Amino acid sequence: MRESAPRGQRLWLTSGLQIPLGISQSNEGNLLVSETGTSTPNTGRISIVGLNGTRRTLLDGLPSGLNDVNEPSGPAGLLMRGRTLYVAVGIGDSFLPGTVVPNPNPSSPLFSTVLAVHFSAQIEKTTEGFTLSRIDQQALARGQKLTLSTNGRDHVTVELVVDFPNLIPDPTFPSGFRGSNPFDLVAVGDRLYVTDGGQNLIWRADIPTGAFSTLAAFPPVPNPLPFGPPVLDAVPTGITYSNGQLLVTLFRGFPFPPGASIVKQVDPLTGGQAEFITGLSSAIDVLSLKRKRETDHLVLGFSSDFLAGQPGLLLSFDTPGVARDVIASCLITPTAMTLDEKTSTLYVTELATGRVVAIPIL
Repeated sequence: MRESAPRGQRLWLTSGLQIPLGISQSNEGNLLVSETGTSTPNTGRISIVGLNGTRRTLLDGLPSGLNDVNEPSGPAGLLMRGRTLYVAVGIGDSFLPGTVVPNPNPSSPLFSTVLAVHFSAQIEKTTEGFTLSRIDQQALARGQKLTLSTNGRDHVTVELVVDFPNLIPDPTFPSGFRGSNPFDLVAVGDRLYVTDGGQNLIWRADIPTGAFSTLAAFPPVPNPLPFGPPVLDAVPTGITYSNGQLLVTLFRGFPFPPGASIVKQVDPLTGGQAEFITGLSSAIDVLSLKRKRETDHLVLGFSSDFLAGQPGLLLSFDTPGVARDVIASCLITPTAMTLDEKTSTLYVTELATGRVVAIPIL
């Protein structure tokens, strides 16, 4: 970052990203950002963003397609672990765009999956990008591990870790199907825990085998507003692991009432649930900070009032039920965050602006 600023001040780092949804930091210090893409199918991308604001492509041609509300859906949550980047891929056009009618010919066989991208520190420093072709996507869907090369020497490997069902029968839906929409993920040992905003649950997946099951499902709650449906879907989004428990943000569905969003605590072994932080608005990500003997929690809100178009918030909690303060209140549709512990700087992706912004938090 080229400039310093007071705690909580939002600084522009880079722009021009194509609907950024996920962010993680590598052990080289760079930021890895997932980009959902454009209205053109299979334009999802992973970018490497330096702390000086430079952007390079790591991997292009990732699965994407227009979803049931005619918005691009593709690469979402990211998790960098060692030299492996895990990528959650959303529902894409598993429904015909703008409908809830199952699509007989989706743009990619890799929607509702988790992919693993393995690359060296040298590749991270020098690459100008690799691209997945449609044939590559089909090979990955068959379980083939791919090696992509640009010059016969530099290469990355890509593999399919887990393949969730795109659509699951649900008689309560007009078409008879509810879509799966993986959004974010965290690893604990050899397991991945993946939030699914379409199915309103957390998947538990075994990394070596790809086997998966439901860890926890989140029921709807009554809608407190005088308009909209009678109940609100949970819509789990961000997830982190803290003090032996999973923390999950429940964004809540339309009409997105202020104060209805929460953070749930979920036992990764049993799936047992408890409310952890309540009274939030459109909570989309959560992060824990270890401070000596205490743990603070940061919660990112997509908007303080979604329907009114109010800006997003970054809140700090020193105990689960009490907000210590508002760190930032001028975020524009923030989607994910990652902390650079060396500089105590939080990096946040903004969907509408296509930016990554830097926020000092100490």
